[in-house]
Amino acid sequence: MTDLSASYAPRMSACPACDAAPLAQRLAERAATPDTSALILSLPTAHCALCITQVEDALTAHPGVRAARVNLTLRRVTVDAPGLGADDLIPVLARIGYEAHELDPGALAATTADRVGRDLLMRIGVSGFAMMNIMILSVAVWSGAEAATRDLFHWISGAIALPTVAFCGQPFFASAWTSLKARRLGMDVPISLALILASAISVFETAHSGHHAYFDAAVMLCFFLLIGRYLDYRTRAIARSAAAELTALEVPRATLLRDGVEETVPVVDLRPGNLIRVRPGGRIPADGEIIEGASEIDRALLTGETLPVPAAPGMILSAGEVNLTGPLVIRVTAAGRDSSLARLTALVEAAESARGRYTSLAERASRGYSPAVHALAFASFAGWFWASGDLRLAVNIAAAVLIITCPCALGLAVPAVATSASGRLFRRGLLIKDGTALERLAEVDTVVFDKTGTLTMGQPQLVRADLPQALRPVALALAAASSHPLARALAAGMEDVEPAALEGVTERPGQGVEALWQGRRVRLGRADWLGAADEGDSAMLSSWFAVEGQAPVRLDFSDRLRPGAEECVAQLRADGRRVILLSGDRPAAVAHLADALGITEWHAGVSPTGKADLVGRLSDQGAKVLMVGDGLNDTAALARAHASISPASALDAARVASDMVLTGKDLLPVAEAVAVAERATRRIRENFAISFGYNVVAVPIALAGFATPLLAALAMSISSITVTLNALRLNR
Repeated sequence: MTDLSASYAPRMSACPACDAAPLAQRLAERAATPDTSALILSLPTAHCALCITQVEDALTAHPGVRAARVNLTLRRVTVDAPGLGADDLIPVLARIGYEAHELDPGALAATTADRVGRDLLMRIGVSGFAMMNIMILSVAVWSGAEAATRDLFHWISGAIALPTVAFCGQPFFASAWTSLKARRLGMDVPISLALILASAISVFETAHSGHHAYFDAAVMLCFFLLIGRYLDYRTRAIARSAAAELTALEVPRATLLRDGVEETVPVVDLRPGNLIRVRPGGRIPADGEIIEGASEIDRALLTGETLPVPAAPGMILSAGEVNLTGPLVIRVTAAGRDSSLARLTALVEAAESARGRYTSLAERASRGYSPAVHALAFASFAGWFWASGDLRLAVNIAAAVLIITCPCALGLAVPAVATSASGRLFRRGLLIKDGTALERLAEVDTVVFDKTGTLTMGQPQLVRADLPQALRPVALALAAASSHPLARALAAGMEDVEPAALEGVTERPGQGVEALWQGRRVRLGRADWLGAADEGDSAMLSSWFAVEGQAPVRLDFSDRLRPGAEECVAQLRADGRRVILLSGDRPAAVAHLADALGITEWHAGVSPTGKADLVGRLSDQGAKVLMVGDGLNDTAALARAHASISPASALDAARVASDMVLTGKDLLPVAEAVAVAERATRRIRENFAISFGYNVVAVPIALAGFATPLLAALAMSISSITVTLNALRLNR
């Protein structure tokens, strides 16, 4: 709403928001109802697209589980299972070969992730050292060592290589063994078979005084496979998701005030009403209201705002924000899982775990891939052994096929792009709530903006009030009785005035506020309600004040543009998208704003149902509409659009109905989100092309016998790294 005199269009209902209210109420009630059935388990051994399918299928088949969604980037599964606990579900995953633990904050700490990296680096170092020593021994063999000397060097190489492969290949062997125990074929089964075959054929050759042994190749194979896995781990860390960044903002402890005495307690022990102290430089541990102190607050990581905002008693703070300059005492309103930071984290995790059509395509492809890999390797072994009679050659070719066809790149094709895109948009102040939003956003060709609170700040300021001094307290008292933006602006503009005593204060929906003052009726609201002759062509926001028996007085307000609004509209139009402005405001005010932003298509005086109907008509005509709005009257239009965005300042119902939430004040990330979504879709298609193209080229080479197991390991690692690096191009 923008204006007491023009906010509401005539309709059958008494309240102009009545058409949208039922839907908004249902959405808000659903958002306010906590999901107590959600259970989160960590999956430390999950690492590929096939793992996603197997874990989700096993859990959803268990009685009492309604849904399960795996987040491969964070290696966790969120299970909707009312009445079930971790003890009920962990054995289900154990039976199919997956280790699982109930998630705790420590499992998400950076130190845990660092241990994984250090373990891989340690194994890389051991295998690299062993590889160099074996290569020195191999030089003597290659130089022409014969008979007993050659056999001795082979046995020494084996003494170094076999323990090295057993130790350094443990990540692959452990994963493969749990897969086989669960009667399934994971991605590490072919890799483990290749390592075992390369080592076994070398022992066989050495035991029979053969001229060739491949201990050096087996260790080199393990070395390069570990390097590939470590690089994959590092690139995933670089492409960390928005959920991981939000998790990093959580504070484990807080300074609780008990009768004026400070006590350090875990954040999970905080309760609403507790008083906590936050010193300068400290991060806010819980949602709350400042009751003592003044400071500046850094909200950059949560909202994208680059400048600190002043903080004083009465201001509401959110967990994760940083106190910069002065000590604060805060009364807790929500902490732990109930805090706004925790809710945002859960929201983003759900979006990253959602299934779009590209994710489903990758999973369907990888589901049948592993059996096909083993069948192809066996066929290559049988064919080459039949054609050549050389067991060693047939085993080497089969090992190369097993490694080179591992579909790791295919499993990374979509998740790598999704996490990279969500991380980039999060850093720009845009949270993705729905995992399919990026796909839909990339298809947008029409952008519909609401006016007040979206393109403008929705915070009107009083610029002219020709009120006699005696009537100012009366106008202030009326304004204080209304929640309308213009009424609040009027009250804020007369802070130095004491309100008058009024009787029978009544707010008339769609009209204004009235009361009795010294026996006379006084009113604040629409021009036609007060009987004033309003200049309908004025671009200024206005309200009217009248005392019974006196001429009404006009009050003028202005509303400033939201930062980045001009740049956002200009970028969208430059990209060839149709931009439309919808508002319930007067034509003059809407036309003035549209002209300032260069929007040629606008509609004024539009009702809530009118907005939804217009979005529906555009969709029926084939347009892919992005709706950007913040009010109760935008809720139906947001829900009906192909994709939708709401500012964080929007009503709860609007935020629930939208696919994305703009956490900062700047509107430019809206245009950037559309551009990033387009690039993300291109990256996903490119990754599919890389994955399938790699197999089209590499598999025939391996089958033809031109790729050794070592070259196959290099090729497989390069394909996975290429896919992830291609996804990281989104961050440029």
